Amino acid sequence: MSENNRLYDTENMKEEHGFVFKQEKKVRIPYLTNIILFIVTFFTTTFAGVVWLYQNPFDLNNFPNGLTYSLLIMLVITTHEFGHYFAARFHKIPVTLPYYIPFPFFFLSPNFGTMGAVIRMKVKTQSKKSLFDIGVAGPIAGWITSLIILIIGFLTLPPITYLYSIHPAYATEGIATTGLTFGYNIIFWVFERIFSSPGVFIPPMNEIYHYPFLCVGWFGLLITALNMMPIGQLDGGHISYAMFGKKHKYLAYTFFGLLLFFGLAGFLPLLGITFELGSVMWLIWVLLILFLIKIKHPPVCYDLETPLGNTRMIIGWFSYFIFITSFCPLPVTGT
Repeated sequence: MSENNRLYDTENMKEEHGFVFKQEKKVRIPYLTNIILFIVTFFTTTFAGVVWLYQNPFDLNNFPNGLTYSLLIMLVITTHEFGHYFAARFHKIPVTLPYYIPFPFFFLSPNFGTMGAVIRMKVKTQSKKSLFDIGVAGPIAGWITSLIILIIGFLTLPPITYLYSIHPAYATEGIATTGLTFGYNIIFWVFERIFSSPGVFIPPMNEIYHYPFLCVGWFGLLITALNMMPIGQLDGGHISYAMFGKKHKYLAYTFFGLLLFFGLAGFLPLLGITFELGSVMWLIWVLLILFLIKIKHPPVCYDLETPLGNTRMIIGWFSYFIFITSFCPLPVTGT
């Protein structure tokens, strides 16, 4: 699909054999597809924010209540994609603006209202440095944004009465410990203990999604970890390929094996083993990697043997720290 919708005018005329024919001239409306997808995604994320608050998304009076969540999640996605975009422009790589991907709030509800965004580079080969810079800039930008949002969320936690306003029964029956539950990652666990004020009510992980800053901060870390896996044409795959060249495949197969392990470990509860170590949802990623993303990175660099440089190698190793501390083997339970 072309990124720009096309309209036509009839200003040019062509005369041939005594007849006058209309010659259509293509007129482009710049970035129309990008704009439409952005607007649609803004609405789907806003409605998703309403659903996370257990309110009726079909009642437009509730629409403003989803704006905080929507603006935050669009901010995370936008900083991630424009990290890629500006790195590409720095290296003079032709690239599109982000194409946002909406996810209807009424499909598999509740959901996050979006499946992220993508940009498209218009070249088949590039240098190792440009591939590395473009690959690493997006996740780092989105990761920093997620950290800031998460810190604000813990510093501004409302009193327990906020949760009671969503679940009135909790005031008399106690807070439920079951239901849709987000899993901990290292950063979320550490920030919860560092930035939350003493004595403040900290919601359990099965209620985090009612708190827009915590919900989006957690989601931002999740999508950062997903993108940072050093596999195929994911951002982490670009980084790994640029750092290690052809040897990247050993790292890719190792992480793919770990992902398969976490996916198969999700079946342990079905075998009567109560210890939860993974999620069957990772098997979906296993299939996506096998058939779409691929395990090994394609040979796209024309200077694969050129050293990447110490600074970029340090940043590359730091990106693995981001992945490890943001990754959650058991992202969601109780669905």
